[in-house]
Amino acid sequence: MSTPKPPPARPRRARLPLFMATGAGLIILFGGVLLHRTTAGGEVTALAAAPKGVSVVTASSTTWRPSRRYIGTLEPWLTARVGPQLISAYVDTVLVRPGAAVKRGAVLATLDCRNASAMEKAISLQARALEATQGAISNEAARVAGLLDGGYASPNEVELKQADSASKQAQLLALQAQMLGSSLQVSDCVLRAPFDAEISDRQADPGAFVRPGSTLLTAIDRSTVRVSAEVPEADFDAVAPGTPVRLKLLATSATRDGLIARRAPSADVSTRTIHVELDLPNPDRSLPVGTTVELSLDVGEPKPALELPIASASVRGRRANVFVVEGGVAHARTLDVMGETQGRLFVDPKGLPAGAQVVTLGRTGLREGDAVAAKPDALSQRGATQTAQAEGAKR
Repeated sequence: MSTPKPPPARPRRARLPLFMATGAGLIILFGGVLLHRTTAGGEVTALAAAPKGVSVVTASSTTWRPSRRYIGTLEPWLTARVGPQLISAYVDTVLVRPGAAVKRGAVLATLDCRNASAMEKAISLQARALEATQGAISNEAARVAGLLDGGYASPNEVELKQADSASKQAQLLALQAQMLGSSLQVSDCVLRAPFDAEISDRQADPGAFVRPGSTLLTAIDRSTVRVSAEVPEADFDAVAPGTPVRLKLLATSATRDGLIARRAPSADVSTRTIHVELDLPNPDRSLPVGTTVELSLDVGEPKPALELPIASASVRGRRANVFVVEGGVAHARTLDVMGETQGRLFVDPKGLPAGAQVVTLGRTGLREGDAVAAKPDALSQRGATQTAQAEGAKR
């Protein structure tokens, strides 16, 4: 008995049109539901016509006074680079190190000057011998001159003796001058402090060979320090002597007030800058020299201004573009910039009334006449208050 054969399987491709038709029907049904929900809510408002959400800050009345800021250096009142001036020799001893305080005339270092000492002694002995010889010749010339009246000596002999005595005298003076130079060289072998000072640097140790003009030690006097700075030539009138200046010492984070003590009468040829200096008393030696200091000073008289966050404006040169909210509508305004400091912008009050609502967040997407829904920008307003307090404390 034969087994019946199973019916042939339907090909999968025959099911594909069914799946596609079912999917298309579901999509159409879903779109119809969405359309019904959208139109069932009543009147439709275009997205472009809806008010745009922005944050605003109130333009506050204040004053603006231009200021200048420079970078300067604290320098000692006196600086001496101690080293030999006349002799070349090996360093024998160095008695101080950086940080040591020394009195004027204190020995700082010595050089090995045995050769100079021996030469000085030899010249001294030669001068002593020549002095004795000159004395003998001078006495002999005097005795010969005494014989001239009796006819026992000729004038020629007297003149020769006197000339010989004068010659020896000249040689003696030359040796004494040479001995003085040798004595200066020997004195140059002992290096002393030129004033009450502190040692700031040590460039040589025992055994080093030094020449005239070499520096072994650097001594400074910082009982008074000088603040030196270079300012642009355009600020010549702003840095007149007596001008008050605020100083911030970066090394100690301390602040001080000072007055400009000196101003150069001419500008540097290469940099076109003016050199100015201030004097700061430093009796306790608390100010380190060679460090950086910031100088700040006010220029001119305070002028009325409006204060805005820098984020509320687009600044191009001396012009600032802002958006002002009036009656729920944004209006573009162009203002004259007076200055900028610490994230705050100061503009001429002629172009904007005090108390105006200026857009901060959302400004970039606005156009003239756009409807807006404004809310206060608390962060920018808080920053303005803190800046005003800081400026008041500074003044």
